[in-house]
Amino acid sequence: MDILEILKADYRKFPQDQTYGVYASDVYFKDPMNEFRGCDRYRQMIGFINTWFIDPQLDLHDIQQTDDQIRTDWTLSWTTPLPWKPRTQIPGWSELTLNSEGLICAHVDYWHCSRLDVLSQQFRRRSQSKP
Repeated sequence: MDILEILKADYRKFPQDQTYGVYASDVYFKDPMNEFRGCDRYRQMIGFINTWFIDPQLDLHDIQQTDDQIRTDWTLSWTTPLPWKPRTQIPGWSELTLNSEGLICAHVDYWHCSRLDVLSQQFRRRSQSKP
């Protein structure tokens, strides 16, 4: 199975059963909230999402590969465990770089919204359907 197919499958089942074997052990990760190195830290970050948020989902809109670069366009969403259960959405994209062994050595996420936009979503009440 090629890396694009593996990534598509990982997006579908996110955050469960991710294929960490496609990442280099010293993978560089950066998003607007985090920056670190190491597959173990990456695994911990995914574990945090799985543990602390309700119904996390990562919808893949597009995936493209050019030589050693992969770009994915996606929307990450979850329900925050607050009494009013706000649904949070972050639209964005990832730029993945492959090393000479075909492993992901860099994973950089970009958001189409600001950190303040994400925070403000926590203060909106979830709309409820009316009878």
